Amino acid sequence: MNPINKNKAGTAFGAFLGLFHIVWVLLVAFGLAQGYIDWIFKLHFIAPPYVVGEFAWGTAIMLVIVTAVLGYIFGWVMAGLWNWAHKSSHMS
Repeated sequence: MNPINKNKAGTAFGAFLGLFHIVWVLLVAFGLAQGYIDWIFKLHFIAPPYVVGEFAWGTAIMLVIVTAVLGYIFGWVMAGLWNWAHKSSHMS
């Protein structure tokens, strides 16, 4: 089995999390986030405990950057662990 490229895995997962949070930012910006989060909690049989705050550009930008960076790190680590696990299994 070919090893997974850690940089590509990190980039893909970082982009996924960044884009996912861009959607959340847009929901907040257009005033749709509260209804969405209330609906999600109700689907899980949970009374909605959170109130979505006001939109702020600085917070929105930081959210997307932080989640994209953490996604990259997670994807990189997971690819490294995958490669290590499969490298070890070939030696057994």
